[in-house]
Amino acid sequence: MTYYYKLGKIPPKRHIQFRDEQHALYQEELVSSKGFSGVYSILYHKYPPTAIQEIKRPVALKEKILEDYPLQPIHLKTSTVQTTGQDYLDARKILLKNNDCAIGICNPELRKMDYFYKNGEADELVFVHEGSGYLISQFGRLRVVPGDYVVIPRTTVYKFTWDEAPVRLQITEIYSPIETVSRYRNELGQLLEHSPYCERDIRPPEELVPDLKKGEHRIKIKKGGLLHEYVYHHSPLDIVGWDGYLYPYALSIKEFEPITGRIHQPPPVHQTFQAHNLVVCSFVPRLFDYHPLAIPAPYNHSNIDSDEVLYYVEGNFMSRKGIDVGSFTLHPGGIPHGPHPGTIEKSIGAKETKELAVMIDTFKPLYLTETGLEYVVEDYPQSWLT
Repeated sequence: MTYYYKLGKIPPKRHIQFRDEQHALYQEELVSSKGFSGVYSILYHKYPPTAIQEIKRPVALKEKILEDYPLQPIHLKTSTVQTTGQDYLDARKILLKNNDCAIGICNPELRKMDYFYKNGEADELVFVHEGSGYLISQFGRLRVVPGDYVVIPRTTVYKFTWDEAPVRLQITEIYSPIETVSRYRNELGQLLEHSPYCERDIRPPEELVPDLKKGEHRIKIKKGGLLHEYVYHHSPLDIVGWDGYLYPYALSIKEFEPITGRIHQPPPVHQTFQAHNLVVCSFVPRLFDYHPLAIPAPYNHSNIDSDEVLYYVEGNFMSRKGIDVGSFTLHPGGIPHGPHPGTIEKSIGAKETKELAVMIDTFKPLYLTETGLEYVVEDYPQSWLT
């Protein structure tokens, strides 16, 4: 749950006349979730947001899943991949997928986006592993830097501009709203005192970037397994003001305050976001357990209800061997997983960790895609043999 925010000029009440200097009405647009019962924002346009000039033939997006792939631990070695495509959309590679989400990478070249993009069916969680720049949307300009989670609600019209190469992103498309964790909030939605982050850590867009001139602008819209291209005679940035609770924002993984204890804490203490049938957790630098007989390494665990994905961001990962920064592991429900041989004894006596990692736990099975298959490390399932 975000908080109330506004930028630019807005009228004193909703749904009343609001005119420019030439006495022309601004065009009001309600952007709402869950019909009319979820969070929403109201935007004020110079031109009608409905004025479509041209619709081009859609392009099919190929994200074929491998339903008959063996049940096994998977290591996707994406750490050595430099670029995955020329621009933001071309570089997006979906590696794991189910009916609730799609998980992938995006390492674009610095080619300028000459179009805007809108995901019409999923909220997007973009983790900025490397690179800094701006998210530009109808809600304004938002600075993004390494370590940021960038939450982009569906139907947001946006593009990224990057300062310099390399750019390495981990992107999760989620087909339900991305929310702060419900147990961190009071009944009015405010983050509680014991939450590992608070509203001060959530960064909304800083300023509007209005473009009120007429001219041809393209928006590529993802929906129904297709990429649709619309042409408008004005910019989607023709906004003079907006207010509400629905907007893109950034939250740095480095602002997440870890919860520690005398003995090993389970993964829910690291939870950062929630959505339908999945959670996202952040493993950050923290002190280890302080019981005199504590074992800092995680215990072996059998997932009954969930698949566990880890994306390795930074540091030395105490419970894993042979995993590089920028790679994924998937440990599916149905078989146990745990620390590699030797790492349990090695962890005893350690005082702290400097690791950074993003974990995505899904409560429905994830499937490897054909694209993901090319990154599989074949002998990973046997890596627990001594």
